[in-house]
Amino acid sequence: MAVSLPCTLNLILCLSQMPYVQEHTGLSEIWQKLIWIPAVLALAVNYIRLLVMPAKDRGEVRTSLRIRIMLGGGKLIYCGLYAMAVQIWVFCCFYIGRALPRDPGVVVLMFNAVFACAGCFVLLAAGVLRVITTSRRLGIVRRLIMICTMWIPVVNLAVLLYACRLIYEEYDFEWEKARLQNLRVDSELCRTRYPLVMVHGVGFRDLRYFNYWGRIPGELKRNGASVYYGNQEAFGTIAYNAEDIKRRILQVIEETGCEKVNIIAHSKGGLDARYAVSKLGMAPYVASLTTMNTPHRGCRFVDYACCLPDGLYRLVARCFDCAFRKMGDKNPDFYTATHQFSTRESEHFNKEVQDAPGVYYQSYTSKMKHAFSHLLLSVTYCMIRPLEGENDGLVSVSSAKWGAFQGVFSNRYARGISHGDIIDLKREDYKGFDVSETYVQIVSKLREKGF
Repeated sequence: MAVSLPCTLNLILCLSQMPYVQEHTGLSEIWQKLIWIPAVLALAVNYIRLLVMPAKDRGEVRTSLRIRIMLGGGKLIYCGLYAMAVQIWVFCCFYIGRALPRDPGVVVLMFNAVFACAGCFVLLAAGVLRVITTSRRLGIVRRLIMICTMWIPVVNLAVLLYACRLIYEEYDFEWEKARLQNLRVDSELCRTRYPLVMVHGVGFRDLRYFNYWGRIPGELKRNGASVYYGNQEAFGTIAYNAEDIKRRILQVIEETGCEKVNIIAHSKGGLDARYAVSKLGMAPYVASLTTMNTPHRGCRFVDYACCLPDGLYRLVARCFDCAFRKMGDKNPDFYTATHQFSTRESEHFNKEVQDAPGVYYQSYTSKMKHAFSHLLLSVTYCMIRPLEGENDGLVSVSSAKWGAFQGVFSNRYARGISHGDIIDLKREDYKGFDVSETYVQIVSKLREKGF
């Protein structure tokens, strides 16, 4: 590639030296054609192959087609930058220094320069297009920056090199994940004794084409888990949603013939599940309840939100109820559901809803490092931080602790893990944190405990 790429981009310049070659080799015109035509075709095929073919994986591990196309995009960018550096050297040697044995003429040099610049541009443009359309780690903001800075000299070079670094980090991440999958192909690490029922939080529903849990259920199933969903409402009250969860648990037990289920619940879903277990008689049918970022002790910032004029609050609530009724909720109650997050309501809830004997309760949470870890949660993070300390943008670490507290998820880098990141809301991968692998480990520990 180091030799063929410069030859391809300077093909016009190379062909201009054919008469010199003929003079000094004695080859006839026919033999020259037999040599040059296959060489030109080989260079063209190699260039086109570089543009369209996915990159090859390292070793025997095979990643997805998306990842290999993305990696190929990063290599195209590097090839484009390399080709530009070579063209600068060619310009200095052959255009200014006239180091060629036969003078190609000004017209040939001009056409060669245009041809070479177009070739470099195509390499860079194809690489950027691949990267923008396939990478998950770039995000919307970085994609926009790449597009806007493509035309700014020096700045575009720094942006391209930064994007390539992210691409190779993402490839390493996916390659390691593929390697783990190969090692676990027959292990069924997540085949628990009882099936999993995953319970969503407030403001969402278990939709067919947009999974609340992102890529997590697919990874759990790949490792042997049986996964079902709570199917409760988006803005139902705790008691109302608990009835939905009860019906779903009984349905799963009837379908599978199992004795119990394991519940994994996020945010308000943890409160709904606790109510179903303790107040609706589901304790004999639940082996374990794992809560993720659940506000067991309420949210202090909700206390301030509840101080808004009651008429205004009810007006907003009616708008939400109307919208979510159209989305499938049968009995949305935004006003009551959100008030149930207050610290006073939570204290009353915890007194009334005691942990059921025989059910294993455990909890996890995560935390953001700063307000810009997740732009949608930056305001609430700033409100919670002085009141309750470390938080995920909605729920403080202290509020999320319940039962056997297993720890706080974060990473070694500046971003942290938000309330949405812990359920793979944006389907992005973050340095130092693999959300799907996190749930694999959680479920595998449940399996080790006999659940």
